[in-house]
Parts: sequence; structure tokens; C-alpha cells
Amino acid sequence: MQKLLALVVGFWLEPGPRRDERGLSQSTENAILLAGAIAVATIVVTAVTLYVRARMPGGE
Repeated sequence: MQKLLALVVGFWLEPGPRRDERGLSQSTENAILLAGAIAVATIVVTAVTLYVRARMPGGE
């Protein structure tokens, strides 16, 4: 009976499984990377557009 009681109490007091919470979640990381890619693409498209418009004949 004592062994059973010790087993039950030991199981009850045992800490739960630890979660590894280092770093960002995968969805957060993907969102940050996507926002960065959109920012870079916007900068490139804007730079090319300004360059082409500056080189067009009759443009200011």
C-alpha cells in the first residue's frame, strides 16, 4: 500500500514536460521574413521606376 501511495504522490508532484520557448514561433518568423521581402521589393521597384522616368525623353 505504501508503494502505491508513494507512486501516486510521486506522479502527482512530478513537474510537467518543459517547453522550449527560445526564439520566435514559426508563424512570427515567417511574417517578419515576408514583411522584409515586401519592403525590399518595394524599394527595388521604386528605384527602378525613378531611374527609368529620369531617363525618358521629355521627362523632367
